[in-house]
Amino acid sequence: MERPSKQHLIGALLGIGIAALLIWGWDNDPKPDFYHNEGPVFGTYYNIRYEATCDLEDSIRAALTAFDNSLSLFNPHSVLSAVNANRDTTTDAAFETMWAEAERVYSLSNGAFDITVAPLVNAFGFGRKSDQDSAISPQTIDSILAFVGFDKVQLVEHRVIKTDPRVQIDGGAVAKGQACDMIAEVLRANGCENYLVEIGGEIVAKGHNNKGEPWHIGITKPNLNNEGAQEELQEILEVSDICMATSGNYRNFYYDGTERRSHTIDPRTGWPVQHSVLSATVVSSTCMRADAMATACMVLGAEEALEMIARADDAACYLIVAEKDSLTVISSPNWEKMIK
Repeated sequence: MERPSKQHLIGALLGIGIAALLIWGWDNDPKPDFYHNEGPVFGTYYNIRYEATCDLEDSIRAALTAFDNSLSLFNPHSVLSAVNANRDTTTDAAFETMWAEAERVYSLSNGAFDITVAPLVNAFGFGRKSDQDSAISPQTIDSILAFVGFDKVQLVEHRVIKTDPRVQIDGGAVAKGQACDMIAEVLRANGCENYLVEIGGEIVAKGHNNKGEPWHIGITKPNLNNEGAQEELQEILEVSDICMATSGNYRNFYYDGTERRSHTIDPRTGWPVQHSVLSATVVSSTCMRADAMATACMVLGAEEALEMIARADDAACYLIVAEKDSLTVISSPNWEKMIK
């Protein structure tokens, strides 16, 4: 019997190998893994965790840069800076998305949320450009209120029309939330189903973490008496699908004589708010909407905030309120349902 040649043996082995590959399949697709991107942005930090087949940091940074070019007060070349400087400019999609949401929450909050509050914020020393150089008088506030109000601006054919050139727009109360939404959209477009996007405390979360568990999100306990002390958590939420934003009065403030003034300005009166709500956390259908409504809650106070949330069809709130020497939590009736 003729012995098989060396070439025949090699051919047979190759055939077996090819058959095995056909049977078991050629798995050439990269396996998904959890990635973590973080860094400074908008005067704060971003912290993003997501499951993907590759690192998406370049796409994330590109989205943040596009956002900065549209809505940053710190970028002199942004669309928002051009609008505030009364330069002839056309608005882009990010700016118009912000505008539409600002108009919605302005109406929903009866004017408590107003992106034209910038001159008042500056006057009290909290803004991009601080104009504070002396005690604020009622006369000063009255003069500024003459050019504050969302009814003094319109968006017409991609241009902002002002009734007074001194009107200034500040999108800071929705910026972090809107940026979270934009990054979440980048992740979804790249097939991500499990992610957590956090920018300066505003959050969009979906799916599960790298342990297969719901995402764990803490609500910070306000600390008025021990500045610089380690933060404590009021509550830890376990969530799988949420857009959440928190606004607080206990970190950013100044003293007017002996009186402590909040950084949250009521655009209707022109003065910092003075009520017992220290922190407002809102969940909604988008992080931008939650961000705007959290600010509105801080302006309105507990009772009116709950009324506003009741008028909305896609939001719930969790308020931390000071009562003498203790803290009390007041939440809207639909809070538990919304966070689950």
